[in-house]
Amino acid sequence: MRSTITSRGQTVIPAPIRRQFNLGPADQLEWVVDGKQVLVFPVHKDPINAFRGRGKGGSTKRLLAERKKDAIKE
Repeated sequence: MRSTITSRGQTVIPAPIRRQFNLGPADQLEWVVDGKQVLVFPVHKDPINAFRGRGKGGSTKRLLAERKKDAIKE
């Protein structure tokens, strides 16, 4: 997929990519320069909701349990 950069430096994220990564108006993108390539990573405001539905089952439960253990240690 391709998009064009406007004179103001803006571009459009193609709809299939927005849907696949559940990107919306409040989400941010992280831009990383790696040699001669530019990598773009979605950064969701709520990492738990962004993670939900992506695992093979039980992943969210395990993640929350780990977070709870870390909070107890603090």
